[in-house]
Amino acid sequence: MPTTGSEVGEIFRRYSSAFLDARGDSISHEQRRVLASVADCRTAALGGHVKECDQCGHLEVFYNSCRHRACPKCLGAASARWLDARRAELLPVPYFHVVFSIPEKLQQLALQNKKVVYDILFRSVSETLHQIAGDPQHLGAQITFLAILHTWGQSLLHHPHIHCVIPGGGLSPDKSRWIPCRDEFFLPVRVLSRLFRGKFLALVQAAFDKGKLSCHGRLAHLVDPPAFKNLLQSTRSTEWVVYCKPPFGSPDQVLKYLARYTHKVAIANSRLVSIDEGVVTFRYKDYKRNNASRVMKLEATEFIRRFLLHVLPKSFVRIRHYGFLANRVRKGNIALCHDLLGVPDLNLAPERSTTEQSEGITTSVDAHGTNCPVCGKGRLVEVRELQPGEAGPPCHRLAWDTS
Repeated sequence: MPTTGSEVGEIFRRYSSAFLDARGDSISHEQRRVLASVADCRTAALGGHVKECDQCGHLEVFYNSCRHRACPKCLGAASARWLDARRAELLPVPYFHVVFSIPEKLQQLALQNKKVVYDILFRSVSETLHQIAGDPQHLGAQITFLAILHTWGQSLLHHPHIHCVIPGGGLSPDKSRWIPCRDEFFLPVRVLSRLFRGKFLALVQAAFDKGKLSCHGRLAHLVDPPAFKNLLQSTRSTEWVVYCKPPFGSPDQVLKYLARYTHKVAIANSRLVSIDEGVVTFRYKDYKRNNASRVMKLEATEFIRRFLLHVLPKSFVRIRHYGFLANRVRKGNIALCHDLLGVPDLNLAPERSTTEQSEGITTSVDAHGTNCPVCGKGRLVEVRELQPGEAGPPCHRLAWDTS
């Protein structure tokens, strides 16, 4: 029978053994760790604690979270904390959303060399934006931006690209004034695209020349330098996808955007429709047909394979700040920008609602079960700790630890 209200963790619990039997030799240690962590998240496998209402005696079991950044269920609290920190950094100017993608011919190379190629992708984007923005013929200013790596498309296939959130303007070279961009226009997309293409290809060729790239399987022929050069050359004559969306209308809209794009994995549980006899059904947007909502069916093992494509190398940083709001100089430059813009630095305090939502993930401020959901009068008090592998007693419902 099909299962509704499905979760990635449930798919992993049911089918990871079959996946490992078929493809276990081809996945990394980090991918194995993701399989185990997501499967165990908020189950007895990780332990937890039992809470009892001090008025009516109602019991609830709170199983621990895995806290892995690839887990769809562990993103809500992390996203809320990160957004709180970003709120005070927003400037009172329009913000633009610019996306940089690499062509399909290079995506398999990136998949086989994630750390090297993804770092090159970040560097190419950063150098491109700084160079064009700093040119007096365009903006002539020092800019700042947030860059976010995504590696997936809606069908979970590998599609590395970087989303940039950029204030519409920047500081003059001597930092004596704020230089705004033109209304509804940031930088010329075609100029960005061509410079980005040149920088990326040059850096990839340099990495190859230094022996930093590995080519195997379908790419084994690329170990031959002329073949590798021909691959890069075949993409040089094509237009690379760089696009700029209209500016956001307010800082609050920027935060809502960031909530959707920052702490995100390849697929949210909210997009899953069912698990039925080894087949996973999920919703996706068909970008080629005006973002029409469609449904896709994949064998569970293929779904797991696609999900694991997007596991990043250990400690890889996928959200990076550049420019005058980079970590080391952020505080002083925020105050300077507010002064130059003639707007007081309000140092906006975090605004917390009773519920934070991000891509189908809901984290309540009462996630630790302070108030009894049954009588509404008592408070839930921890009465017992559960060791890993120990199931909790029968109770009204299972909750979870979101710390």
